[in-house]
Amino acid sequence: MPYAEQRGNKWRVKWNTGKKHPETGRWIYDGKSGFNSRDDAINYGLDRESDIRNQRYTSRRDGAISMREYSKTWQQTIDVGHLRKRSVESISRLYIESYWGDTTLADIKASAYRAWELWLKDQSQVGERYRGEILLVFSMMMDDAVEDGLRQASPVVKKKRRRGTYKKKPRERKRNMRIEDIHQLACNALSFWGFPGYVYVWTFAMTGMRPAELYGLRPEYCHPQWPASDPLNDPTEEDREERHEEDMERYGAALMPAIRVQWQHQRLEGVGEPGLYAPKYESRRTLVIPRFLAELLEMLLSSRERESEWVFTSVNSGPLINANFPYFYWRKFADGREEKKEFERVRLGKRQTVPSWRPTPELLPVERWRGKRQYLVRHGHKEWLDEDGHSRIAAESRMGHELAGVEGLYSNVTPAMERAIMETLQARWEGFVLTLPDGWEPPRSPRALPVDLSQWMKLQVEAAKAKKL
Repeated sequence: MPYAEQRGNKWRVKWNTGKKHPETGRWIYDGKSGFNSRDDAINYGLDRESDIRNQRYTSRRDGAISMREYSKTWQQTIDVGHLRKRSVESISRLYIESYWGDTTLADIKASAYRAWELWLKDQSQVGERYRGEILLVFSMMMDDAVEDGLRQASPVVKKKRRRGTYKKKPRERKRNMRIEDIHQLACNALSFWGFPGYVYVWTFAMTGMRPAELYGLRPEYCHPQWPASDPLNDPTEEDREERHEEDMERYGAALMPAIRVQWQHQRLEGVGEPGLYAPKYESRRTLVIPRFLAELLEMLLSSRERESEWVFTSVNSGPLINANFPYFYWRKFADGREEKKEFERVRLGKRQTVPSWRPTPELLPVERWRGKRQYLVRHGHKEWLDEDGHSRIAAESRMGHELAGVEGLYSNVTPAMERAIMETLQARWEGFVLTLPDGWEPPRSPRALPVDLSQWMKLQVEAAKAKKL
């Protein structure tokens, strides 16, 4: 039975929580003040005792933990991939802990949550999709607080079934990927980056690999060395021995040239050095490649001046993960750039004009890719697979996705499916090279080309003509 006592002009009520202190063994009481009459206080206490009997009660002490403290504890309980974990940590730090701060869990009301939603909408740097991610993380946090007995209910009101006029969600406008545009992007990469840039763009377009997977591509997982060079040192891949045995029978220079997507190169927030991690969704996979790309990769790996643990290295021969590739590389390929023979600098308080150590010619913009992100090349590869009529299981497996339901359970990618992909990509290339002007010459590169690219292209054109006849 709760008891009430008068404090000044107001009344205070206390009730037994049904719990004992772990050290003293005494009953733990909770209370609330500010009532205008004794009856109001007693009735409030009776309601709390009813909640205790029916296991609906949350102690004010339990909910007194601050959001800043609970957020950090909660992050240690989620079991997600490293990229998702990094995203959650960033969202919590920037938009949850910074806003709610020392607010206790018990004091977060539904009205305060709605005010926070409106505040997020006013933040110019927060787009619609990102705002949805922030709200999702917060909702998960509140749901877990309820399960932990720190709240009676979540302040996040679950959305009801949509009523009224349907509003289509805005989507990024995309254009179909044309192979002539990929050619121009590759030529710009050749002029700005060198031969590795030319091969990088064509590998990107012909495999649909994620950028981080390209950054982390190592020679031992790349044609012509793979599959014989596979180190089989990934402890998380339990069936690697069995998989390698099948790879030796299925892939290779004399069979089907291929690339093995085993790692992605990523940098975790708060960690100085980047590391190798499993591909997104654990999507390790093998990608057959057309013959022309196999030749380009052979020339690239055989022409490198020194050994490197990466297939594609930066201008300074370092890992691409350190190069801020989307800004310092891709934007130049897609948006174009003025000719750079010299640059200005300030030294000892005086402005100087000095010759560039890497003079690059003018890069013409690729209009259909101006301002577009490089990830859309991956989308374009999927378009090519669909245009060529490949099966869903072959296309989705190549993209690193899994088909849900019975279709995914019963389907399997066969060698015939992979050979069909390899041949259609090669046919797309051959159809393009026949449109090149006679005597095509590659653009000027900042470094001397390690191979005679014009002669190689001439042989590609001749082979395409002979095949057409």
